Amino acid sequence: MHAQILLFGGNQGNVILAIKSAIEMLRSRLGNVVKQSFYYESEPWGFEASQNFINQVVEFHSPLSPKELLDLTQHVEQELGRKEKTGTHYESRPIDIDILFIDEVEINTPRLVIPHPRLHERRFTLLPLNDKWPNKIHPKLNKSMNELLLICPDGGEVKRID
Repeated sequence: MHAQILLFGGNQGNVILAIKSAIEMLRSRLGNVVKQSFYYESEPWGFEASQNFINQVVEFHSPLSPKELLDLTQHVEQELGRKEKTGTHYESRPIDIDILFIDEVEINTPRLVIPHPRLHERRFTLLPLNDKWPNKIHPKLNKSMNELLLICPDGGEVKRID
């Protein structure tokens, strides 16, 4: 079994419902949720949009390989209305699922990079990670999620939704 920590988010439609639906769809293949953060609301990162994003981090334990997990998450995104990316820039979307960590594995392929290559630059990722995984060590940066949050260059406002 592999510990798989995923970031769910979006900014179109009922995002909390989309996140809950994505988690339910993944449960059938990955098993039950081991831990999950609170929801967080943040301004778009890397582009302008009229709607804020909502994000949540969730941990599953499953036997799926990294490639199988990526294929599954992309399938779930499409099932929930995610369109193909129109380019290399960021854009609004109903659901996005990022693979943040798989165990302590480091992967660097054209299709998948683990740990997620920008997680340490984003408060909307680090704040939910600090809910349940503050002492998790980033295998490349050798710092905890709490330490990364303290030095995060992202100054955007991120607030917890209760």
